[in-house]
Amino acid sequence: MLLAPLVDDLGYEYVGIEYSSNPKNRVLRLYIDRSGDGVNLEDCETVSREVSALLDVEEPIPGQYTLEVSSPGVERPLFTAEHFRAHVGEQARVQMLVPVDGRRKFKGTIVSVDDGMVCLEVDDRQWMLPLAEVGKARLAPDLDMLFADREQMDD
Repeated sequence: MLLAPLVDDLGYEYVGIEYSSNPKNRVLRLYIDRSGDGVNLEDCETVSREVSALLDVEEPIPGQYTLEVSSPGVERPLFTAEHFRAHVGEQARVQMLVPVDGRRKFKGTIVSVDDGMVCLEVDDRQWMLPLAEVGKARLAPDLDMLFADREQMDD
């Protein structure tokens, strides 16, 4: 892993990376976090400068692309078993690379993570999804409830 040690050395948590290879608009999106405070725009700019310099030297991606450095946000991407494990009991949206019983998209509660499998409860059914075949996964919080909680705090 090229970027994780650099991000760690800068004092941030390397959350993960996404790459969109659309020929007209290629994007390398790096997610960082910091326990306690989270990250702000200045943190993203700092990491972006350092990562950009490293990528210019190493050139792991030929041609032009846009580098974006971002916090994981409320709909946090889930890249590893540890990410899923840290959010057991929460809602997630998972898209599989390979269908499981004819289905590729799942939205439900993370029940457990064991032996390379994540158990997701969707509509009272538990699905065992191989982590190696997860294409994309994000937390899926109830945004209406989050905003309602915030409004109540403001009152």
